[in-house]
Amino acid sequence: MTTAFVLGGGGVLGAVEVGMLRALFEREIRPDLVLGTSIGAFNGALVASQPEPEVIGRLTELWASVSNAREAGYGDTPLRTVRRAMQSGTHLWSAEPLRQRLEEELGESTFEELPVTFQVCAASIERSAEHWFSTGRVVDAVVASAAVPGLLPPAKVGDEHYLDGGIVNSVPLGRAVELGATRVFVLQVGRFDRPLKPPRRPWEVARVSFEIARRHRFVRELAELPDGVECHVLPARGTSARDDTFLGTRDFASVQERIEATYDASRDYLAEQLSDGGRA
Repeated sequence: MTTAFVLGGGGVLGAVEVGMLRALFEREIRPDLVLGTSIGAFNGALVASQPEPEVIGRLTELWASVSNAREAGYGDTPLRTVRRAMQSGTHLWSAEPLRQRLEEELGESTFEELPVTFQVCAASIERSAEHWFSTGRVVDAVVASAAVPGLLPPAKVGDEHYLDGGIVNSVPLGRAVELGATRVFVLQVGRFDRPLKPPRRPWEVARVSFEIARRHRFVRELAELPDGVECHVLPARGTSARDDTFLGTRDFASVQERIEATYDASRDYLAEQLSDGGRA
C-alpha cells in the first residue's frame, strides 16, 4: 500500500490541515508521498521534512504564533502595501517575509534530501502549464506555489516565472494516483462544501470564476478514481464564505479554533471510516 497526503491550497484556511494531520498521525498513518499546492505546499514541506507526530507541534506553534497576514509571511504594513502596489502594478505584498519564514523552517533542504517523496505544484507563466517541482531547493518551490496572483509577485525559479499552483491544480488528487498512490488522504480547506452563488458585484466575478476553476478538476478526478484506489476527503471545520473574501484572507484570529474543530471532525471521520485501526 502506498499512502499519499494531498494538501490543497487555501491561504489562511490552510490552518485546518494541521488538525487533519494531527488526526492522521494519532492513528499512526504515515505518508509515503506528500503533494502540496499553495499553502498546502507550505504545510506539506514541513510534513515531508519530518513525517512523524512531532511535526504537529511544530506546525501548531507556527500557525499559533501569527496574529495577522504579515506575521504569517503574507502581507505588509498598509503604507508599504499601497506603495508597492503603485510601484509594481502587479502585486500588493512582498514575498520576502514568506521566504524568510520558510528558510527558518527548512533552510537549504532539497527535495532529494527529504525522508519521503514530496512534490509541489505551481503554474508556469511562460509555458502556460502546470509544473511539478520534485528536485532542487524546497523553499524556492514552495514560494512559487504560493505566489497568489495580485497579492504576491510571480516567483522566478531558474529561467521561468511561476504563480500559485491553485490556478492549475488546487487539490492534486490525480497526481497522487499517477505516482502510484493506492490510499489517498485529501486535506482540503472546506471550500468544496460551500455552494457557489452568482456574483452580484464586479469584484466578485473574478473570485467566483477562480473558484469554479479551483473546484471542477478535483471534483472530476474524485469521480474518476480508478478501482483499487482508496480515497478519504477529510472534513474541514470553522470556515465560511467570508474567508473567501479579501478581508478573510488576512483574518488569523480564529486559527486555533479552526485547527481544534477540524481535528475533532477528522478524528471522528477516521474512526468511523477506517477498519483495522486505520494503521499503516
